[in-house]
Amino acid sequence: SNLEIETAVKQIIDEALSSDKVIDIFDAAGIQKPDVSGLGILSDEFLLEVKGMQHKNLAMELLKKILTEEIKLMSKRNLVQSKKLLEMLENAIKKYQNNLLSTTEIIQFMVDEVAKKLKTERNKGKEMNLNDDEVAFYDALAENESALEVLGKDDLRKLAIEIADKIRANTTIDWTIRESARAKLMVAVRRTLSKYGYPPDKQAKAIETVLKQAELMADIVVSE
Repeated sequence: SNLEIETAVKQIIDEALSSDKVIDIFDAAGIQKPDVSGLGILSDEFLLEVKGMQHKNLAMELLKKILTEEIKLMSKRNLVQSKKLLEMLENAIKKYQNNLLSTTEIIQFMVDEVAKKLKTERNKGKEMNLNDDEVAFYDALAENESALEVLGKDDLRKLAIEIADKIRANTTIDWTIRESARAKLMVAVRRTLSKYGYPPDKQAKAIETVLKQAELMADIVVSE
């Protein structure tokens, strides 16, 4: 039956994605697999192939799993954007579960909104001439829209670079468990924010977010 086929293919999707063999799904399901060599899992070609899958429920499940994994990877380096993207995806899934979005509509949303935003974020560093850490701190500081309005994109970019530099200079591997190191870092961040004219009433929240992002940086240093 169709239900049995869909259940079987769902299991294939779960197994393939958990073992990082996404392309195997297409072979197992008898679907023509796209050429994603050098283009990445979020390439237009790949996404178009998924949208064209005969079984829309399976296409939706596949996209949901792929995007969730991509956001999970982003969360290891960029606190703010990964959180926004996850909320965007989860809100769409809730609407789908509550029958506020059709299967076709949620597939369209995941491709046109979530995947597009993911690709934009991947390219942001190259476009702004920032490394991954600097992009992450830029996003942390730009989370407050009024700060972006006050400083402008260029000054906020310079601020992000300086914040990243100061955190690299002040961060030790065990800083997260040493109150003195954390306090020193807070002072350095606060002085830098004030230097650039970051809105005073938004500084406490910005410092909190920057420190959380710094923890991610410290975790990456340890893991690498």
